[in-house]
Amino acid sequence: MENNQDQKHTISALVDNEPGVLSRVTGLFSGRGFNIESLCVAETMDPLVSRITLVTRGNDQIIEQITKQLNKLINVIKVIDFTNTEFVEREMALIKVRAEAQTRAEILRIVDIFRCKVVDVSPQFYTIEVTGNEGKIKAILDLLGPLGIKEIARTGAIAMARSKKEGSLKREKSVILQETFGGGKK
Repeated sequence: MENNQDQKHTISALVDNEPGVLSRVTGLFSGRGFNIESLCVAETMDPLVSRITLVTRGNDQIIEQITKQLNKLINVIKVIDFTNTEFVEREMALIKVRAEAQTRAEILRIVDIFRCKVVDVSPQFYTIEVTGNEGKIKAILDLLGPLGIKEIARTGAIAMARSKKEGSLKREKSVILQETFGGGKK
């Protein structure tokens, strides 16, 4: 059990979009001594439902306890632990980095390599917008660090389950066509 003691878990919870719901969710974590590494909340396509994406660490027993406790909260509709599933995870960061005459070209090369954007320019600083997974954010921070990062703002991770693979879609499409047109017989 110790080998997964610090395993990272990305958990998504669909909740009622009402005041106090986020407080109840975070209160559940703080009341039991669980740490939240990142937290992101936004409205879904249904304005009455919000998605909370949070990242935490723990072993299987702790994560099972967290998901069970989340499911018991009245305003929680659905809880998904993305561990051991295929999902897409992204984070956005704004990085203000010192941009002096001798380092501007190097910063712009890094921005180009990482497919980032310079979203603000001043005589002494560039503010860079980068979107990607945790590894990409860490990699660009490692490269920009020696050049002089002044400030960082990060959104925290958001995640969504991957869609079914193309083979699965073709089989589903084939089934729909057979049901619709009777399997090709006239």
